[in-house]
Amino acid sequence: MKNAPFKIFILDDDVWYSELLEYHLSLNPDYELRKFHAAKDCLSNLHERPNVITLDYSLPDKNGAEVLNKIKEQSPDTQIVIISGQKDVATAVDLLKKGAYDYIVKDEDTPERLWNTVNKIRENVSLRKEIDQLREEIVLKYDFSNFIIGNSDAMKRVFTMMGKAAKTNITVSISGETGTGKELVAKAIHYNSAKKKMPYVTVNVAAIPRELIESELFGHEKGAFTGAVARRLGKFEEANKGTIFLDEIGELDISLQAKLLRVLQEKEITRVGGNAVVPVDARIIVATHKDLAEEVKKGNFREDLYYRLLGLPIQLPPLRNRGADILVLAKYFIDAFAKENGLGRKTLTAEAQEKLLSHAFPGNVRELRAVVELAVVMADESMIEAHDINLAANNSERDFLSKERPLREYTTEIIQRFLDKYEGNVLLVADKLDIGKSTIYRMIQNNELVTR
Repeated sequence: MKNAPFKIFILDDDVWYSELLEYHLSLNPDYELRKFHAAKDCLSNLHERPNVITLDYSLPDKNGAEVLNKIKEQSPDTQIVIISGQKDVATAVDLLKKGAYDYIVKDEDTPERLWNTVNKIRENVSLRKEIDQLREEIVLKYDFSNFIIGNSDAMKRVFTMMGKAAKTNITVSISGETGTGKELVAKAIHYNSAKKKMPYVTVNVAAIPRELIESELFGHEKGAFTGAVARRLGKFEEANKGTIFLDEIGELDISLQAKLLRVLQEKEITRVGGNAVVPVDARIIVATHKDLAEEVKKGNFREDLYYRLLGLPIQLPPLRNRGADILVLAKYFIDAFAKENGLGRKTLTAEAQEKLLSHAFPGNVRELRAVVELAVVMADESMIEAHDINLAANNSERDFLSKERPLREYTTEIIQRFLDKYEGNVLLVADKLDIGKSTIYRMIQNNELVTR
């Protein structure tokens, strides 16, 4: 399908000069050019939505600034390049502030400068189209019917809540075990909401060191601390007008919870090391594997922040409670992996299905995906047999005490298994095992533990 032509209007009351500009720009056969010698004629044709208008500042029937304003009102996406015989810097600055893309003074270099400017505008238009297309593809990718898989009653309740969340800007709190798909649900809500073409920003609170989290969320000014060599925008500013997803919100340090509460209440932030108040308007989605109500009782989480974040709660069921969804998901992952790797169609035997259904899947959907993708690789024929499904790694606890070892070795292996299970999340492992995170960090530094 042929792309739409790149339209350029030339508005100049000097017939000879407008023909000069037209000739120079027509050297690019992709440009569709029209000349106008009066502002009223140009304005009456704005319904054609030109990409660029070259505007002579000194027109006989209207002031250049007035024409600029009318064009911006009627065709806001049209870029305007002022062509003027005046070298008045103040006028140029004023017009640029009002929305002109460039201000070019008439001289022997004008045609060449205009050529370069129009090329830049065209490149920007192409980039915007690509971005819009990618956004549309993302929206389709995260359509509920294409993205969230499951037929169980538990998942149907989740779908209902997601649909309600997508219709409004209410804060959403997603809870569930690790691997149940909390971030995927957050993305689906965003890309099915009215904000789907606006930014979607993710922050994994547990993965950011305590001393850096404030700067990460709210940004910092140059010189705010050692190493702050330039101003940096925080995640809230990046997410402005869109959605910010705060994963593992239960790990947020108590000292920062009050600052987050203020941001949610006032819809404004102050960068670290700065005094300026910056308004922000972002939809909030949070997720946690913890019971935040219990954390409030323990004094680890502010009660006022808890109620502020509760909003519309979505509880994701563990895979072991989703019944036949295990097989539905397994088939989806098998088909996707086989297609991606150019393999033939693979099908689970009855014995293989029974083996999957009888497993508890402590790692939830993430574990199931890893297991069936390996099974696709291991299967010799089109059928995936029970022996192709390797669950031994998940049941190896029975062999844990088969050899007598020093307590230190047992401790190290336990911590390493938890680090592997929770993808190197030190704070989460420390919480699960009820040990100090400094102990884990020290063992990592001593090469006793490995984060992958």
